[in-house]
Amino acid sequence: MQAIEELSDYAEIKEITDVYGTTRESLLPVLDEIQKRKGYIGLDEQQIVADIFGISPVEVYGVIHFYHFLHAKPTAKYAIKLCKNISCEMKEEKKEIKKIIERELGISVGASSENGKFSLEEISCIGQCDKAPAMLINEKPYCDLNKEKILKILSELRAEAI
Repeated sequence: MQAIEELSDYAEIKEITDVYGTTRESLLPVLDEIQKRKGYIGLDEQQIVADIFGISPVEVYGVIHFYHFLHAKPTAKYAIKLCKNISCEMKEEKKEIKKIIERELGISVGASSENGKFSLEEISCIGQCDKAPAMLINEKPYCDLNKEKILKILSELRAEAI
């Protein structure tokens, strides 16, 4: 799929909504398609989607911020999403894993590395409760995490990021 530098053009978003429709059920697929093309859904795109759907921009914003796979701003090359549901939080390794990620990448939860390669956030659930502690990196799950696994994963990502 061809990436579009600036997708804030009404005609391009209208083309997407012509495919998916403008019902409430089609809002997620439309937002997902915009993100696939641009990498995120900026304020201009949110306003255009709201206009086309006939809803408030706040509703579009709310949907984007509710779903962890949608982004209102550009994301890092490697978006690390650490699960914080009860199954993961109960594992002793979870706290250590978070500290290791923060230390090794020099970032804290909610931040991105200076080079833009890594970001770290905590999200509610990734559906891997039986394999806790778990995380996603660019939507790829990593489960049954421990100190050795997380150090190996981060080492491999840093090698790829060069």
